[in-house]
Amino acid sequence: MSHQRAWHTATYSTGESNCVEVAEGPTTAVRDTRNRHLGHLTFPSAEWAAFIDAVKADRS
Repeated sequence: MSHQRAWHTATYSTGESNCVEVAEGPTTAVRDTRNRHLGHLTFPSAEWAAFIDAVKADRS
């Protein structure tokens, strides 16, 4: 059975040339909006959340 991902533009994407799309689920998938045909990277959701927390902490 194939699982359809619900993609959305990442919150921190600039909307210009640096757009990233994310699909959450049991795993988190990330892809380049302009190059969807190249596929995506998949991470365990807990690791993705830790990455986002680290990025937010670095901006403070």
